[in-house]
Amino acid sequence: MASLGDLERAVMDLLWDSTEAQTANSLRDALAHSGTQDGKELAVTTVLTVLARLEKKDLVTRERDTRPHRYRAVMSREEHTVELMNEALGNVMDREAVLARFIGGISGGEAAALRRILEDGPANPTGPARDPESRSAPSGQTA
Repeated sequence: MASLGDLERAVMDLLWDSTEAQTANSLRDALAHSGTQDGKELAVTTVLTVLARLEKKDLVTRERDTRPHRYRAVMSREEHTVELMNEALGNVMDREAVLARFIGGISGGEAAALRRILEDGPANPTGPARDPESRSAPSGQTA
């Protein structure tokens, strides 16, 4: 999964926060009001280019049956983050060491939430459970 640039992230944040599909114009206006562009006015063509890139990355879908086209996020912010984490873990030799360093850097409240989730299971799963043991590891590595 490709990483997101600043403008791509700002557009995705707007789409993730919205309950409805958005047009390029509505996204441009929201970006202007959010202050994320340091006072720079974006052209709608710039927003359309960003949306096309996000569509190629399979992060947004375009509703083509109306004009102007409307865009919505393909997955939630949480699902996207999980995919990034799984991709990062899939590319390391020692997953346990990475997890240990990650856990060592979380707050006490986050550690308590993690313990609760491990004991009870996720309270609100957003998709199929992913068992890291069942994922195939890259050649020469163990999961």
